[in-house]
Amino acid sequence: MTTPTTPGPVPPSIALDLGGRTALVTGAAGGIGRACALRLAAAGAKVRAVDRDAEGLDALVGQGAGLAGSVEPLVLDLTDLEAAEQAATGTDVLVNNAGLQLVRPIEQFPPEVFHTVLTVMLEAPFRLIRGSLPHMYGQGWGRIVNISSVHGLRASAYKSAYVAAKHGLEGLSKTAALEGAPHGVTSNCVSPGYVRTPLVERQIADQAAAHGIPEERVLTEVLLKDAALKRLVEPDEVAEAVAYLCAPQASFITGTSLALDGGWTAH
Repeated sequence: MTTPTTPGPVPPSIALDLGGRTALVTGAAGGIGRACALRLAAAGAKVRAVDRDAEGLDALVGQGAGLAGSVEPLVLDLTDLEAAEQAATGTDVLVNNAGLQLVRPIEQFPPEVFHTVLTVMLEAPFRLIRGSLPHMYGQGWGRIVNISSVHGLRASAYKSAYVAAKHGLEGLSKTAALEGAPHGVTSNCVSPGYVRTPLVERQIADQAAAHGIPEERVLTEVLLKDAALKRLVEPDEVAEAVAYLCAPQASFITGTSLALDGGWTAH
């Protein structure tokens, strides 16, 4: 399947020094999570890279060799909520990124999958935030960045679990911002449109079946139909937005969502 022309990799541009800081990134073995882990390590952070994909984490560690910071793999299934909360202890920068997707009409949506999506994408971020806040509050500084989606701001058919989880994540992020403000902790969402990741690539077939069209038409007629810019977002672009929200220049930004959606929500 061909896709719209995309720009090359986006080089780091935000002046960011996270030397001496510990960052935790979930879903770090690929896609947005991998880009965020590498970007924060390039800024000097010691990155706790969390994923259930051990092979993907090993590859990430290799990619992170030679950066100013370091990448430390942590194989963890986020449905283990107690372990997730414990993993966040001592975190200065928390990036809640892990996610999964299933495209089905509500009446055909498996309840067990709905439960898993909400656990990984909403309850686990709550537990990770809960685990990280004591350290952040104690030092008077912290950055929480939740990778949401345009589906945290708008809904689409056939994505009940994903949309519900992302809407909940937006609310959780705002609550953390209000509570964290007196302690020097900011909390924001980065809400991209469709990103060039394995998660998006896997749902092409699901969308084709749901809408009854060939896979090659899914991008232009479904995924990018409401976007002004007819291309996928690159993971590096999302990672750079995360870096910006961790920089001193963004210290007054909290409780909001930074939409990287090519005009998707402008309608």
